[in-house]
Amino acid sequence: MNEALQELISIAGRHANGRRTKTAIPRVTIGRSEVPTPPLPELCQPTTLFVLQGTKTVLIGDRTLAYSGGSYFVYAVETPATSQLIEASVAQPYTAIAFSIDTELIADLLVDHKPAIDGDGFVTNQVDNLLLDALRRMLRLLDRPAEIPVLAPMLEREIAFRLLQGPQGEKLRQLARADGRLSQIRRATAWIRAHYNEPIDVTQLAELSHMSNAAFHRHFKAATAMSPIQYQKQLRLLEARHLLIAQPGSAAQVAFTVGYESASQFSREYARQFGLPPARDAARLLAKGEAATLEVD
Repeated sequence: MNEALQELISIAGRHANGRRTKTAIPRVTIGRSEVPTPPLPELCQPTTLFVLQGTKTVLIGDRTLAYSGGSYFVYAVETPATSQLIEASVAQPYTAIAFSIDTELIADLLVDHKPAIDGDGFVTNQVDNLLLDALRRMLRLLDRPAEIPVLAPMLEREIAFRLLQGPQGEKLRQLARADGRLSQIRRATAWIRAHYNEPIDVTQLAELSHMSNAAFHRHFKAATAMSPIQYQKQLRLLEARHLLIAQPGSAAQVAFTVGYESASQFSREYARQFGLPPARDAARLLAKGEAATLEVD
């Protein structure tokens, strides 16, 4: 195994506390698990996820991301997804580092940045040696916390620069530019999240994104691997699951709260998404002490 990758796994293991650990370094989170997981629904935030060890799959719309040790992916827009840890053990725990995206930093770097390599928006890529070295120097700061305020901003800038240089850099460029297509699509996803329980008007969303209907559909699908209607449905089901766990009660009432007009349709789509009808799924999660997650890990 690459020496830098092995050191990153070691540092992350020392500082991990549970499945997800927010570190003293701003915007840096460690994910770690010694056991595989069933498919877990989540809302992926704008983040770069580096998987250091173990394997993981993430289903987004009709696309599947496959992570292995030393791979990464840039989540440029908030996206409903279903993730599953495939390989994780006590001897070789699943270990990952998540960096929340600072769009202002990316925009600042674009002033003098040369064009990035464009690539498939829904594949993971291997971390190259330059990016891996920058990650290692960043995580070493966890053992020298007094240096974090001074050195972390410089290393974050270097990591962002390396990402812009790589095959997923185009997504970051589009996200940071006010007129970039991903920045425009984020306006639409933000509206849908804020009004997830209301009827959706795709023409209005296209106007909000400053696109024609056809262009909006095309770019929305490219960014999220689903249509706006499918995106809204995923958000409704995620929120319904949270409500059922937080306030166990009537599934029909939850259905109407999240925007469904038919309780039976809600039950069918919920069972299709989570494998069990609403009440049974909530009871299972509560019995196991589990909960749906809204963050990348």
